Amino acid sequence: MPPSAFPPSCAPTPAGAGEVSADGGTLAEVLDSLESNHPGIRARILDDAGALRRFVNVYVGDDDVRFIGGLDAQVAEGTKISIIPAVAGGAER
Repeated sequence: MPPSAFPPSCAPTPAGAGEVSADGGTLAEVLDSLESNHPGIRARILDDAGALRRFVNVYVGDDDVRFIGGLDAQVAEGTKISIIPAVAGGAER
């Protein structure tokens, strides 16, 4: 079961756990596993068309999934998946 790390804004559990475990050999399978155990997490990561949201960065190990197959990216046993919302903006001076 690869662990998946979540920042508090995307945490899949009411308690805001920063890390959960999920099963799957591809990112899509891991997200399906997460959704079955933490309903609603998929909508935070995927858009209505089922594609990765533009402003959510997902890494399998150290690799950005957009460059290693997207939802078909392979996930080896024990590999950490990081889901990080993009941060933009700033204070105007």
